[in-house]
Amino acid sequence: MAAKVGAALPRNGEDIDDIEVDAFVQAMARRHGYDFSGYAPASLRRRVLALAQSMELAHVGELTARVLRDDALVPAVIARLSVPVSEMFRNPSVFRRLRDEVFPVLASHPHINIWQAGCAHGQEVYSLAILLKEAGLYERCQIYATDFSDEALARAQEGIFPIRDARLYSENYLAAGGRHTLSDYYHARYDFMKLDESLKKRVTFANHNLVCDGVFCEAQLILCRNVLIYFSDSLQDRVLGLFRDSLARGGVLCLGNRESIRFAPSARDFVPIDAELRLYRHAGGWA
Repeated sequence: MAAKVGAALPRNGEDIDDIEVDAFVQAMARRHGYDFSGYAPASLRRRVLALAQSMELAHVGELTARVLRDDALVPAVIARLSVPVSEMFRNPSVFRRLRDEVFPVLASHPHINIWQAGCAHGQEVYSLAILLKEAGLYERCQIYATDFSDEALARAQEGIFPIRDARLYSENYLAAGGRHTLSDYYHARYDFMKLDESLKKRVTFANHNLVCDGVFCEAQLILCRNVLIYFSDSLQDRVLGLFRDSLARGGVLCLGNRESIRFAPSARDFVPIDAELRLYRHAGGWA
């Protein structure tokens, strides 16, 4: 029997998943203002499917229905769709280069603004605070730690991490050029380490969405490590433009080791300090 003219062709399971993920993305944008349309499709699809499965839902359509009707569910959904994977002094050579090459330039400023975009659970924020303390710069700094997940921000503000990670963090700290021992900066109790409250003194935690929000502050240093890899090419370029507009003249941008600006139109606005370590200077020159 001939197919009916104009009738939709049968779709396999993968196509249905893609359609449902698209519907979910539209629902989050139109109902709650969170736009995931610029995220790398394969990565977003995996995370949305995993989220539906973790909630024991039969398909993504059920997840869409729930977020449309239950506002209280949205923070947990946002937290699961973000990728808050980090460690203190991750890639220590980057932090050592910041300490040796960038901090001396920052020292010429009477007041230093630093933006840690996509701060996740805060490990890198506290790493930066420790090195700034040891360089004698911390009291002149204002660190803005932002993320689009309120749940991630709450955990970052606590400054509490599993003690099982202390050995790795300590090794990273020494490799990054730490001058003391990491245990000088935390208190261990039971199975957790709580970072010293003094490390929060110059840190402001705030919600900011790189996808749709504008310039957050004028900064001499911006760190956004391993966030752009989850964005499409066009969204990556949009965010790089945001960082360009947020950097003071000659300011420094630090990206993750899996990221590159080589093919982005905005690359012309940055000069490599160390392309391998993903450190770039605003093309306007040092401030």
